[in-house]
Amino acid sequence: MCQRYGISRKTGYKWLGRYGQQGAQGLADHSRRPKHSPNQLPQATEQPLVRLRESYPRWGARKIRRLLKNQGQTQVPACSTITAVFHRHGLIDSNSQAAKPNWQRFEREVPNSLWQMDFKGPLPTVGGPAHALTVLDDHSRFSLCLKALPNQKRESVQKALTETFRRYGLPNSMLMDNGPPWGNDPVYVYTRLTVWLLQLRISVSHSRPYHPQTMGKDERFHGTLSRELLAKRQWQDIPDLQGAFDPFRHQYNFIRPHDALGLEVPASRYQVSLRSFPESLPPVEYDPGVAVRKVQQKGEISFKGKTLKIGQAFSGYPVGLKPTSTDGIFDVVFCHHTIRQINLERAFRLRISVLQ
Repeated sequence: MCQRYGISRKTGYKWLGRYGQQGAQGLADHSRRPKHSPNQLPQATEQPLVRLRESYPRWGARKIRRLLKNQGQTQVPACSTITAVFHRHGLIDSNSQAAKPNWQRFEREVPNSLWQMDFKGPLPTVGGPAHALTVLDDHSRFSLCLKALPNQKRESVQKALTETFRRYGLPNSMLMDNGPPWGNDPVYVYTRLTVWLLQLRISVSHSRPYHPQTMGKDERFHGTLSRELLAKRQWQDIPDLQGAFDPFRHQYNFIRPHDALGLEVPASRYQVSLRSFPESLPPVEYDPGVAVRKVQQKGEISFKGKTLKIGQAFSGYPVGLKPTSTDGIFDVVFCHHTIRQINLERAFRLRISVLQ
């Protein structure tokens, strides 16, 4: 019989003996767990690991281990041992797959060189939809702003950014996508909000359309926010949601180890900007020799006998025109930021064709 079924005689006699002692029940699989495990962690060591995993169910063994070391523990088990503890207590879904590693495309060398800004939402609440405004420092991944707003309008965003600037100072530049309120026109990309940022001497850039990886760090933050907070329960209203955002932001910045930072926390790499927020906007001034024109209500200026479109976001503001090394081409400058180029020869030809 053993030869027919391809098993050893020792195995055959083992099953025969079990059947003789217990009947059909003896043929059931027995636990392979050893009766004695002298190297297994004691309960006093396992329980803190289990409690941390239950508190942070989305954190893996590496983050849990680093958190224990940050708390001052010197004898910390290896990651493989911690993972085995999680498996033993049923705290890991065996069917789940590990997330794919994210590509690290770029990183600014110092804090406040670049901030990434985006919206997460709309988020459903019992009282109506909410929108999470998120601002992240590119160098440190420090969450500078996590604000629940009732809409995505300029007034709401500007108020939230003012609070952030007062607390952390001004960045050198900000990166955002192409949606409202910071840009929804493929030609005239500036809005009243981004004009305000330019007045604060903050450079503004936009991500490539349909390429969310340009905003990869803030998108990654959105994923963490969804998994570790938003998916937990239903939110009543905006104050209820903001009440959860504040402790989550503190945990993300000061407690949660970050893989892209070598398991350091973002706060360990962030410093407040040396550029403080001015309560009054500085005047818009230009160097001598720069031609200055006031943008009219329709977003146009008159220059050298031609009407040129600048953008309605600049209506009422003065802009400067500086000649380039190419004849007929001028840089249009606002607060020392070049906002576009104009070609007078091309504008002249277009005007003639329209008249004809």
